[in-house]
Amino acid sequence: MEFTKDTKLKDILEKYPDIKEKLIEINPKFKKLNSPLGKIMISKATIADMSEKTGMSVDDIIARLKGLTA
Repeated sequence: MEFTKDTKLKDILEKYPDIKEKLIEINPKFKKLNSPLGKIMISKATIADMSEKTGMSVDDIIARLKGLTA
């Protein structure tokens, strides 16, 4: 899977279902994905949105995702 700033979190989780817990280890702000609102946001959020919400750069998130899925 190729990751870009427009890649949807929903698509990432469909292909790599175990990655959600690993994201929380990368940045504690990803804990919000386990909340009721987070579950709604998963279907709409992109990597760019994840960057905005966590303060991590898009490039850093993409690099971490590549590391987790390699």
